[in-house]
Amino acid sequence: MSDIIQLLPDSVANQIAAGEVIQRPASVIKELVENAVDAGAKRINVVVVDAGRTSIQVIDDGKGMSETDARLAFERHATSKIKKADDLFALSTMGFRGEALASIAAVAQVRLKTRSADSEIGTMIDISASKVVSQEPVSCPVGSNFTVENLFFNVPARRKFLKTNSTELSNILTAFERIVLVYPDIAFTLHSNGTELVNLRPGSMRQRIVDVFGKRLNQDLLPIDVDTTMCRITGFVGKPESARKKGAHQFFFVNGRYMKHPYFHKAVMNAFERLVPMGMQVPYFIHFDVSPSDIDVNIHPTKTEIKFENEQSIWQILTAATNDAIGKFCEIPSIDFDTEGKPDIPVFDPMQDTVAPPQPQYNPTYNPFKPSPHSQRQPEVPDNWEELYKNLEDIAPAPQEQSLFPAPPQNQGILDNLGNPGNPIPLKNPASPTYPPLPSPTQPAESLSERSLAHYQYKGRYIMTAVKSGLMIIDQQRADIRIRYERSLRHIQTQTAHVQQVLFPEVIQFPTSSAVVLTKILPELSKMGFELSDLGQNSYSINGVPSGLEGLDCRSLLTSMVAEAAESTSSSIEAVHRSLALTMARAAAIPVGQLLSNAEMESLVNELFACSNVNYTPDGKAILCILPQREIEQLMG
Repeated sequence: MSDIIQLLPDSVANQIAAGEVIQRPASVIKELVENAVDAGAKRINVVVVDAGRTSIQVIDDGKGMSETDARLAFERHATSKIKKADDLFALSTMGFRGEALASIAAVAQVRLKTRSADSEIGTMIDISASKVVSQEPVSCPVGSNFTVENLFFNVPARRKFLKTNSTELSNILTAFERIVLVYPDIAFTLHSNGTELVNLRPGSMRQRIVDVFGKRLNQDLLPIDVDTTMCRITGFVGKPESARKKGAHQFFFVNGRYMKHPYFHKAVMNAFERLVPMGMQVPYFIHFDVSPSDIDVNIHPTKTEIKFENEQSIWQILTAATNDAIGKFCEIPSIDFDTEGKPDIPVFDPMQDTVAPPQPQYNPTYNPFKPSPHSQRQPEVPDNWEELYKNLEDIAPAPQEQSLFPAPPQNQGILDNLGNPGNPIPLKNPASPTYPPLPSPTQPAESLSERSLAHYQYKGRYIMTAVKSGLMIIDQQRADIRIRYERSLRHIQTQTAHVQQVLFPEVIQFPTSSAVVLTKILPELSKMGFELSDLGQNSYSINGVPSGLEGLDCRSLLTSMVAEAAESTSSSIEAVHRSLALTMARAAAIPVGQLLSNAEMESLVNELFACSNVNYTPDGKAILCILPQREIEQLMG
């Protein structure tokens, strides 16, 4: 039998490694910027063209490389970060494997210009698909200048599966944020197609967070600082009122490295368990300083999954630190000591001021046991009470009040089983949405024939009504979500949404990564009825909202819609429409506990059965169910 096992060429091995390390343009920027940080750079500039498809350039003022190091840096497992296996447990740098540059050079065309401080002339090297094209001396400043062009030019399958430019640019900004938040003492800039998107100056950690995510977040940050023999935890958590369902900024860093840790995330959220509604997320920016020997970062190629030796103990420390930060925030009184217009309080001087003692005043004739002439009890019924009802027979009787729940005779038994219709519950809530009467839709199923016109609301959430086959139970909130969802889709497709102009426009500011997504979905938002004006610096003015959203927090709604669009994995415009329509429907739907009148319930049921799908919400939750008549009879015996 002939030998069939052979060693792969370096170019093939590098492409295989690149499949794990370099997944998209954001991965290239992450690796190159981390190398610049390890090189001691104080200023890092990133320039991308076409979201990294055409060109990526990373310029730093670090220590640079010599001619030999520049050539050797693109070889596999070539690194200056570690020398032996024991160094893996004492890491103080971002990179250590020596695979990043080799993987980038395997799937792109790379040019490097670099010079160290002790050299008068630098080195320029060109590499394409792991092959060195040229290497020659060049004049350049101290530091490194990487230019990566035509990413995945020799891997067409990987290039074909890249997302749109706006999606890839959003991924680049997300990876960029994870690095700039760790190093506030380094200046960063990011340019896309000649436009400056990010310009961050050196400063404190709090200032860096405000520069990245906006000034509004500054007032919602609570500091955390606890130092133990096991670890030190610093950073900030958000106040309870800063919680949101989507788009909360949540970051964990350990020894200057971004990480994902669901266990520690649960520790933070447990502290807010009774302070925020279920499903809401609170922003946090938490840094862990742990001994390198107590963690293992060599688990995943992206280095975002890290194992802790004392994970449970650190969990308890993190929970206590978060509770302490929240406790200090709740105990601080908000008192404004304004001295303007204060009263003049003179200082008492016993040597100069003589104060006369107070003179008591009393009635010497007062006797509490002596009855007063006004204390005699007056009769409750007058003697001539018959005169009050003398002409009562001449007055016509008032018409009886109409029942709150009118029911035809054939449905009276169902109402008796559901509850007492005589209980006076509120028929109209001022905050309840008003549904315009619609023409009665055609019944989609035989089981809905002979539907009762009287409805019963159970616990402010379910609408019960009698149908031919039994008792139908409808979740009013989910029904309203389905109605509003299809209504929003129609408005987007036909561009017939009604805009309600706001009297006082509100200003909303987005992070750079979210602003890119907003620019992508801005035409769809206009079709839905939102009027936004660009004020620059990722700030927008809300001039108009869709009719029917009066009273809602439009800033939170827009933030949720942008976050939902950023998390969408599909790039089709129909998927974006569905995501936006569902987010707005959830925000504007009837809340649980809202009391509805019988007319409002009837209108809601009619609109529901005019929808294309009456059984499920757009996210797959059941809207209604029918309790068959035979099961009711079995329960009743």
